[in-house]
Amino acid sequence: MSVVDTHHHFWRTALQEQPWRDPAHTELAADFEPADLAPLVEAAGVEATVLVESVDTPDENDRLAAYAAAFPQVAGVVGWLPLADPAMARAELARADRARWCGVRCLVAREPLDWLDPGLMATLAAADLAWDVVPVTDAQVEAVVALARRLPELRVVVDHLARPPLETGDLDPWVARLAALAACPNVAMKVSIGVDLLTAWDRWDPAAIAPAVAHAVAAFGPQRLMLASNWPVVTVRADYGTAVRDLDAAVAAAGVDDAGLAEVRGGTATRWYRLPRR
Repeated sequence: MSVVDTHHHFWRTALQEQPWRDPAHTELAADFEPADLAPLVEAAGVEATVLVESVDTPDENDRLAAYAAAFPQVAGVVGWLPLADPAMARAELARADRARWCGVRCLVAREPLDWLDPGLMATLAAADLAWDVVPVTDAQVEAVVALARRLPELRVVVDHLARPPLETGDLDPWVARLAALAACPNVAMKVSIGVDLLTAWDRWDPAAIAPAVAHAVAAFGPQRLMLASNWPVVTVRADYGTAVRDLDAAVAAAGVDDAGLAEVRGGTATRWYRLPRR
């Protein structure tokens, strides 16, 4: 089974604004392109990747198509759609080069998701596209769960472990949100760390990651978990190889056997994102 990194980005800072990146992220104020990632995935034993949007504009979709063509390891692309505007989203869905699209998302931060349109999301499901989202509040999780229940044919991918509060250690509210998400069989989750937690931390902390990953394993099982680096965002606190190694080790430490590890490392991603088998 191939090892798939299910979440990374490419960008050139001169070509796009990234409102989620603040002055504290000096490490990210640089260009991150295929030539930078190629030796890192090879050294980590990663054979395929999923390239994810990081800017909410049509130009981002054009850049993603060009990057995917230039980086043969890209097995799938999570493109951008303005999901709060169904008409515009459908127009972009028709315009964009979707040759390698396996999913879509838009950046939601902590905004309410009361704009979710079931008709548009049903269109995504009919197009065999997954929906990536990072629900981090109770209200956001409730909205995701309600949509997942209403549209069981829609495959939902929750990014970055739904932002566990590892910097405080108070996991109980997050565990409750995790259970609600996991109760929906069409929801899967990425084992990765997002920018909000990386910023809150003063250092990369594998010991803190382990219990959160154990909760995710218990809730979702390896058949609905995917390994993801979140490169280059993760470089705020860890290099690519360290992040992939420590996240993978946390899954193994949660008691996942070899067959389950194969799922987390690539099997789940291949099924959920409909990736070509390698």
